[in-house]
Amino acid sequence: MRDVLQTLLEQHGHEVRLAADGAEALVLAQAQSFDAAIVDVMLPEIGGIELLEELKKLDAELAVLMITAFASVETAIDAMRKGAFDYVAKPFKHDELLHILNNALKQRRLQDENRQLRTALKDQARFTDIVGKSPRMLEVFGLITQAAPSRSTILVMGESGTGKELVAKAIHANSNRADKPFVVVNSGNLPPDLLESNLFGHVRGAFTGAIQAKKGLFEIADRGTLFFDEIGNIPVDTQAKLLRVMQEREFMRLGGVDTLRVDVRIVAATNVDLKRAVEEGRFREDLYYRLNVICVQLPPLRNRKEDIPALVTHFVQKYAEENEKLVTGVTPEAMQVLLDYDWPGNVRELENVIERGVVLTTDEQIDRGLIPDHVRQTPTFHVPQLVVPPEGINLRDVISGFERRLIESTLEATAGVQKEAARLLGLKPTTLNEMIKRHNIVLPRERRGVKEGEPAVKSGSP
Repeated sequence: MRDVLQTLLEQHGHEVRLAADGAEALVLAQAQSFDAAIVDVMLPEIGGIELLEELKKLDAELAVLMITAFASVETAIDAMRKGAFDYVAKPFKHDELLHILNNALKQRRLQDENRQLRTALKDQARFTDIVGKSPRMLEVFGLITQAAPSRSTILVMGESGTGKELVAKAIHANSNRADKPFVVVNSGNLPPDLLESNLFGHVRGAFTGAIQAKKGLFEIADRGTLFFDEIGNIPVDTQAKLLRVMQEREFMRLGGVDTLRVDVRIVAATNVDLKRAVEEGRFREDLYYRLNVICVQLPPLRNRKEDIPALVTHFVQKYAEENEKLVTGVTPEAMQVLLDYDWPGNVRELENVIERGVVLTTDEQIDRGLIPDHVRQTPTFHVPQLVVPPEGINLRDVISGFERRLIESTLEATAGVQKEAARLLGLKPTTLNEMIKRHNIVLPRERRGVKEGEPAVKSGSP
């Protein structure tokens, strides 16, 4: 029968390997990958059903076709329940077996294609909303790629608006928990009692208003990822309970007595210096070290301005599609404004500016005039990179000179309007006025022969 099937299958373009019994078949299956297996139910030593189970352990998607001379419904049901693709009884027609085998191989190909497609889509969308090719961001991508498949706790640090939650989602999407829940805990927005109820759940009657039992976020995130946004804001008492869950992987619902076990991966984010918070007694030291196994430090946007053009393109495409508008980008003048600004709100602020521009523009490109005033009018400067010469410098003179040039450039950008210049420099108008007098700075209008408060062109002038 083996020889007949080998000849038949090879005539139809299949590559075939033969095994005289179950033990030999397992050796072959362990040595290389197969698309399908044709297995007789009656085999010496290792029976066909047992061989089926062992083959499926090696490759869960292997298509196994069972053959038997004893056509019984019970055997067929048992084989199908244990993973057989189909079942034929001897004597069988060659066309019948070929038809079933072709269907099995077709299903196997579809499974392989789906797996490859999922892998390709996962690679393509690995960092879907995290845009950047700067050296700092490439380091972040590399660290995420290395750390994501592990079970380790990850701490994501960065200023507000740098994309900490996006990084957490990328870690989850690139882990073996990707098909399990990703649950966000808004750590700083809830009072302690409500936060603990949300985290651990409660039983009926645990407190006033607890009219029924409720699952906590730890239970909901079981086998998945629990993301603590701004974990530095969690009250100290709750920190102790969180530490115990991380160490023991078990907890009790509020008001309950039953211990629940969970398998949850923790990713935490913060925009504060947790080490300083530990020193100040606002954060538990043991929890800090439990969280800080792998640290991902996100750079502020001002330190990776080379990523701004790519981010702009990404956000323009996103909001043009959402608003069904034909907007392709920004004008060169608008891009220069975006590159000159220091973005204290980071990527989130840039996204808001681009969304506003897409909504308001009537052209295919966002012009400079659609950039908000506070972005467009902010003067830009670069702190000079000084090297102290061997003879030394007078630090006070250097600082005074830099302060004077900064004030002058700000006044130029605001056409000499001191109130606006003071706002941009973060000073009180009276303080700025005192500094202008101390440095003997001549206002732009005065340099042009126009006193403060007078029109630039006098009545009757040509």
